[in-house]
Amino acid sequence: MRQPAGWQNTNRVGRRLEYNGRHQGLDSPRLTMKLYVSFAARIRAMIDEGVLRPGDKIFSVRQASQKYGVSISTVLRAYLLLEQEGIISSHPQSGYYVTPRKRLQQRGSPLAKDINLSEVDASKLVLTTLKSIREFGTVPLGSPFPDPQLFPLKKIHQYEKALTDDEGEWGILSDLPPGNEMLRQQIARRYLVYGMDVSPDDIVITHGATEAITLCLQAVTKAGDIIALEAPGYYALAHTVERLGMKVAELRTDPETGIDLDALRATTDNVRIAAVVLTTTFQNPLGFVMPDEKKQTLVEFLAEQQIPLIEDDVYSELYFSETAPKPAKAFDRSGLVLHCSSFSKSLAPGYRVGWTTAGRYRQEVERLMFLNSLSLPSAPQIAIAKFMQRDSFEQHLKQLRHTLRSQYILIRNVIEESFPPGTQLSVPKGGYVIWVQLPPQLDSLKLYRAAIDNGITVAPGTIFSRKKDLTHYIRLNFSHLWTLAIEQAVRNVGILACEMLAGTEQN
Repeated sequence: MRQPAGWQNTNRVGRRLEYNGRHQGLDSPRLTMKLYVSFAARIRAMIDEGVLRPGDKIFSVRQASQKYGVSISTVLRAYLLLEQEGIISSHPQSGYYVTPRKRLQQRGSPLAKDINLSEVDASKLVLTTLKSIREFGTVPLGSPFPDPQLFPLKKIHQYEKALTDDEGEWGILSDLPPGNEMLRQQIARRYLVYGMDVSPDDIVITHGATEAITLCLQAVTKAGDIIALEAPGYYALAHTVERLGMKVAELRTDPETGIDLDALRATTDNVRIAAVVLTTTFQNPLGFVMPDEKKQTLVEFLAEQQIPLIEDDVYSELYFSETAPKPAKAFDRSGLVLHCSSFSKSLAPGYRVGWTTAGRYRQEVERLMFLNSLSLPSAPQIAIAKFMQRDSFEQHLKQLRHTLRSQYILIRNVIEESFPPGTQLSVPKGGYVIWVQLPPQLDSLKLYRAAIDNGITVAPGTIFSRKKDLTHYIRLNFSHLWTLAIEQAVRNVGILACEMLAGTEQN
């Protein structure tokens, strides 16, 4: 079969493919984990495999140092990492113990029984996946969330906690839309990185990117309108559109360059499109960056048609190249591009702080924000602003990008080794997800259920489109710090896929 543009074939020959270092300008594949992370992975693997059980006392720092030939400081840092993950706990004068937590059954998980393969409900699939991620011992390859360990949450929390003694900075007035002025100033400075002159007054702070997109949709459309979305695309967008009483028109999306502009033109010729919602940079699940020329053409075409573009740009800081790609908003000359983002992928997951730069619709978005939420918590906004102002946000981003880029190489190599012949991979330019096309005989829902039975989550392709034509695709996440357990989980998914393929060939 001809390899589509933007895809990479696997070559399952029982060895790791050599990486020439030129692909996407990334570093050498001989990427090594820090020693304490590697040692922590070793202890974590013992716990995952049942060698060390909940409640068991583990080696003392000195014992571990002598037994494994690593320094005491390496052991201490590894144990601190495991404590932060909630996997072990320290007891003064006693030592370290495996945390007693509920483990997911490795076979016959009750979560898997929630899925009826003959009648698939996408929202139920998403909910089941998210539930399984919370289970202790589950490997979250299907997670849409980044690993909290990648972020300076302790420092941000310190700023937030200190605000309780500084009442002058966070009174009720700073709770009101458009949000904290200090934070809006810091966000405006980030736009300068992309060559964009955005005033703090153009920005409205929201409860995360999803609320930003929802407010923008409410500002430019009404119930019954048709909204154009990319397919495959992030499942929550279609659910949001339908919850607001609108209809979805899906647009074909190329895994390398984004939506098919000819399909968009044909759609606008046949029906009235009220708005377009797209991720033009590191799209979930494909990971592409739409080329600048195509972004400009898209923005100009929509301006001619007077159709607003709502741009979901939450992954923009997670680029693998040396330079930041421009958002479509950078080409906006008519105020019809409503740019939405958040700090959930780049700095502070769980804080639910997002924003929108809504162009000509800014006042309406602020009004809707006031009507919907009335106010926003000030402390998280100020804490994030202070971190951006006083600490090295850029240095944090540089390290985060390097980690994600390294983990992309690692997961790609394991997939190439372990998955069936004929498997094809997207080539993400940033972000933390990879889109896997399996041989067409395979059913990704059956693989999804088998993976859950083995304590692993994957995201089946069927949740990324309203159509039923993505039955042999899965999305995998590589944002979690690479460990032996994660590597083995990726191999196990490949083994399950190979077994299923063998079964279909025998039949």
